[in-house]
Parts: sequence; C-alpha cells; structure tokens
Amino acid sequence: MFGIGMPEMILILAVALIVIGPKKLPDLAKSLGKAMREFKNATAEIKDSLNVDDDLNDIKKNLRKTETGTPPEKDKAGELKPETGLTSKGIPDPYPESDTENDNGPPNDHRA
Repeated sequence: MFGIGMPEMILILAVALIVIGPKKLPDLAKSLGKAMREFKNATAEIKDSLNVDDDLNDIKKNLRKTETGTPPEKDKAGELKPETGLTSKGIPDPYPESDTENDNGPPNDHRA
C-alpha cells in the first residue's frame, strides 16, 4: 500500500499516537477512513463519467460517418435492361418479341 512497508507504518502510527494522543486517535482514524471512502467514490464517479463520454463520442463519430460516408441507395429497378424477357411484374414474357418473324412460331396456315 503506497510503497510503505510494515516498519514504516509502525513508525507513522507511533508518531501519530505521540502527536495526537490516545484519546483523539480513534476519531482521527474514523474521519480518515471516511475521507478515503469519499475519495474512492469520487474517483469511481469520474471514471464512469469519462467512460460515458467516450461511449457518447464513439456514437457521435459513427453517426457522422453514417451521415456523410454512405450515399442513399439508388433505385436498382431503373437500371434493368429491357431485353431481360421479363414483364413489368417480373414474370417471364410468354410472347417475347423476336428479330425475325415466324422464326420459331406456329406455322402460317393462311393460304391465299
């Protein structure tokens, strides 16, 4: 604790006993204990506050990245080619337009 060994602690306690006296020493120890507890609580609060601030800064940073980094999605349907052979509802066209007439179609029975 604080880099102080047992002999140093005994020496400090003996000097405190001589200077303060045996009657007031327990009260001093009690008040010193309360002060140490309050100091620990205060440091824990500050540490928690800093952690919350760090988390908040991370969230703000991610929000800024999201707002500026990614453009809105484009409409992919507008990029479809008309040669896909699909109707507007995505169903295959049963009668696709062909480049040559009567290529694979039914035979023409119109006799003139």
